[in-house]
Amino acid sequence: MAAGMKKLSKTFVWILMGMLIVGLAGFGAVNFTGNASAVATAGDQEISVQDYARALQREQQRLQQQTGQPMTISQMVSFGLDRAVLSRLVATAALDNEVEALGISIGDETLLKEITQIDAFHNAAGEFDRDTYSFSLDRAGLSERQFEEDVRRETARILVQEAMMSAVEMPHTMTTVITDYIGARRSFDWVQLRTDETAMIAVAPTDAELQGFYEANPALFTLPETKQITYALLSPDMVLEEIEVDEATLRKMYEERSAEYQVPERRLVERLVFVNEDEATAAKAAIDAGETTFEALVQDRGLALSDVDMGDVAITELDTAGEAVFAAETGTVTDPQPTDLGPALFRINGLLEARSTSFEEAEAALRDEVAADRARRLIEDQSEEIDDLLAGGITLEELTDEAGLEVSSLSWTAESEEGVAAYSAFREAAAAVSADDFPEVAFLEDGSLFALRLDDVLPERPEPLADAQDKALRGWNEEQRLNALKTQADAILDRAETNGAFDDGLEVTSETGLTRTAYIDGTPADMMNAVFALEPGKLQVVADAESTVILRLTEVLPPEQTDDLAALEDALASQLDQALAEAIYQAFAADSQLRAQPTVDQSAINAVHTTFQ
Repeated sequence: MAAGMKKLSKTFVWILMGMLIVGLAGFGAVNFTGNASAVATAGDQEISVQDYARALQREQQRLQQQTGQPMTISQMVSFGLDRAVLSRLVATAALDNEVEALGISIGDETLLKEITQIDAFHNAAGEFDRDTYSFSLDRAGLSERQFEEDVRRETARILVQEAMMSAVEMPHTMTTVITDYIGARRSFDWVQLRTDETAMIAVAPTDAELQGFYEANPALFTLPETKQITYALLSPDMVLEEIEVDEATLRKMYEERSAEYQVPERRLVERLVFVNEDEATAAKAAIDAGETTFEALVQDRGLALSDVDMGDVAITELDTAGEAVFAAETGTVTDPQPTDLGPALFRINGLLEARSTSFEEAEAALRDEVAADRARRLIEDQSEEIDDLLAGGITLEELTDEAGLEVSSLSWTAESEEGVAAYSAFREAAAAVSADDFPEVAFLEDGSLFALRLDDVLPERPEPLADAQDKALRGWNEEQRLNALKTQADAILDRAETNGAFDDGLEVTSETGLTRTAYIDGTPADMMNAVFALEPGKLQVVADAESTVILRLTEVLPPEQTDDLAALEDALASQLDQALAEAIYQAFAADSQLRAQPTVDQSAINAVHTTFQ
């Protein structure tokens, strides 16, 4: 019982701390001027207006912390959150009513022990403090009597829950059936026919055959909903001629980025530190004598090479060891060198040459960068004026003369990804635009300004065969190839059924003891499902667009009793037991609520909402 109560104490601490955080953050009890004392009842239990207000406040604070935005009571009501809060309170009250009817509670001694173990009521010395207890509850808007009653009810609910959910076991038959299904194995032979290995005589379809294929496959020739859109665009490239960049600005940028243009020589280095000079010297001597390697020394320390890897370093980063490291050849190990951590051996794995870029070499790229940045700012400066022109009724076409924008049109679908439709900002605007919208200024990811207008919406419609000749021809040829494969596979299957074996000369692959989750590259996606649906000795053809396979099941095998399967069975049994226990408890909670016959006082709820901060 003591162990159980310790567990209950930990559970209740989190509930209490949530209440105290709300109180100490300034969310005190709401004052009410009406006569109503309860917003709802469940059996003999009442949900007070204060309890409802505190629960709403906790929900409000939680949402504000998650979203970073203020959440008003009207927003919570519109989202149905007030109903969700009330529903939780009613469910809890119904359980309290049931627990009280069962006569389950805790004694004063246990209650005192639970309360004195709560850290929120401890002083700086870690001991329960009576003044801290009273002060904390007062700030949370709770009286000591209310809080202690809450502790009793919460603990009793947990006792009932644990009593109902402990020792609940799902019948082992279900676990066995599921693990047998997962672990079941099959052995089978298969022959594969690939589309690229099938010889086809080039035959052009007649007009009637092509028309028949077109009519039999309407999904292949259905055009998606299409928006006819006109848009105006002003990109940084279009205003670059207006941008002037002086050399002084470029030289200043060059100097500020000197680290990018004057890169010193660097080395790829590993460092192994030793306790003293003698150990480091002995290790270097062993390497030179071929008795060990740098890798072996690292492993002997219980380290990995990644633990001693310093990456690429400049000479100034190695202090007194820098000169020796940079004088060594790539692939060699230095003599012991002093470091802040002690004497160390350095292995040089690579050399990165110094790079020096003159101003003249960098000037063109710097000029383009500055010009592009100024062009974007210029467009941003013009955006308000362009938006005002659009708001004043000017058309997109008139923006060409008024503001220098280029006007174009396109047929846009959700699959469009070329040109301006490659930008996500344009795609989002195109997807959202309607015939009632007026053009507004927006920006692309590269700083371009655009505005668009919806001219027409074409619904899904058949693509005329005249416009889809190439697609229809490719589809017809693919269908002929698949049909030829199917005919060839059926013939192989028929002969195998007659002869009891696949034809000589065919490449037959045998698989032994594969499970349902086995994957064989290049085979139809549904092949393993087909394997497990067959009876021993039976054959079947399985095909997709890339491959056709003839299967013959040779053996049905039970699951292999491995440690992995045993672990899976144990985990599955635990999950099923937990699911059953939770289902039983939820059924008990639902039945408790049904028998408690809850009632709600909407006027009291409205009173809480009107005084809510």
